[in-house]
Amino acid sequence: MRILFFSIIFLFSTNLVFANEPKSMAQKNGCFACHSVKVKVLGPSFVEIAKKYESQSEARQFLIEKVKKGGSGNWGNVPMIAHPKISDQEIGVIIDWILKL
Repeated sequence: MRILFFSIIFLFSTNLVFANEPKSMAQKNGCFACHSVKVKVLGPSFVEIAKKYESQSEARQFLIEKVKKGGSGNWGNVPMIAHPKISDQEIGVIIDWILKL
């Protein structure tokens, strides 16, 4: 019984850590300097991004490229700087999290 209890506690705490991993990655990579989850800062909020791209099947790959290469025009005149040093895999984790908001 004791083993079952600790196993459940371990699994629950592990899921909480993984649930926060994309947000931590976004913080570590400076995404929150221009974005927030719910409120427009310099760039659109992550919720606005999720709403804009929710029905687009190619949104994930498009957004990975947008983060990697930067650009402007999708949300006004303020350009998004390129982030070429962040791996596609890490960007993908962050984008998956954003698109689920």
